[in-house]
Amino acid sequence: MSVRIGSYQLANNVFVAPMAGVTDRPFRQLCKALGAGYAVSEMVTSRKDLWDSLKTSRRANHAGEPGPISVQIAGTDALMMAEAAVYNIERGAQIIDINMGCPAKKVCNKWAGSALMQNEPLAVEIAAAVVEAAAPYKVPVTLKMRTGWSDEHRNAITLARQFEQVGIQMLTVHGRTREQGYKGFAEYDTIRAVKAAVGVPVVANGDITTPEKARDVLAYTGADAVMVGRAAQGRPWIFREIVHFLQTGEHLAPPLVAELRRHLLAHLQHHYALYGESTGVRSARKHIAWYVRDLPGGDAFRREMNLIENSAAQWQAVADYLDVLGQQMDRLPASAAVPVAGEGADAPATTSDCV
Repeated sequence: MSVRIGSYQLANNVFVAPMAGVTDRPFRQLCKALGAGYAVSEMVTSRKDLWDSLKTSRRANHAGEPGPISVQIAGTDALMMAEAAVYNIERGAQIIDINMGCPAKKVCNKWAGSALMQNEPLAVEIAAAVVEAAAPYKVPVTLKMRTGWSDEHRNAITLARQFEQVGIQMLTVHGRTREQGYKGFAEYDTIRAVKAAVGVPVVANGDITTPEKARDVLAYTGADAVMVGRAAQGRPWIFREIVHFLQTGEHLAPPLVAELRRHLLAHLQHHYALYGESTGVRSARKHIAWYVRDLPGGDAFRREMNLIENSAAQWQAVADYLDVLGQQMDRLPASAAVPVAGEGADAPATTSDCV
């Protein structure tokens, strides 16, 4: 099953969740190459004074990325959000996504992210302003939100109807409240109700960790697509696994160690090219740790790798580790190919990030 956003027909209905500090251009490109039908960028601020910052410029870098290019923006002022939409459209964004799902305190304390769900008129005003700003460019606008602010205030259904009325063309719902953060388990009743209430495509997000879970959530909610977050960290091939399972009911074999080696080493090269030597080495550590966390000798290798300060040495250490692993086995062990379900299965890399 494929999904259409405006004039864009997506390759399939298994998407990459936007995760701050994770879904940069190299990671998005890798996920798309390994089966993801759609990827949304890291959150970009609507504050003009930060647009020239190194962090924002990296997040707005889409060079060489296959389309459609989707950029997520966050903020609390309708005019600023409209200007941010135009700013990113003029730099290559083909779809604009509005963040009303981030529960991080540093975002919510400024009334951005999921905090906007407490102020329905402002939330709708922002959505309408962004849609209007993007319309002359024929750029569709989507929106990601939570089920509500708290268990007592689940207003995703009410907001979904209003967002559709002002022109939002796709809605993603994370099955947790803002109060819940990433704890406990996602619930899908609200997502099911949102899907029944609107005519635009609805994407189910939260605890999508296996092909079976994706199938079951799609069947229960009636959602048009699923969005995978944390389960893709260190396992970007999960997208082709889910797509294959949805199409055939069969599981793919775990990746070959040689394939993991090829993808990871290429990922690191692209990562260093984007971030530079010092920042690239440090920020690559989390990706490497995710890849090796369940592999033989992975913990010991991670500790050693975290002491390396040079990109060439870090790259070579990964290559050497995988060469040794390849001598021990042809494919990754099945246990390393399946993420652990449970608390915060779609939580971000750090407590300050968003998915």
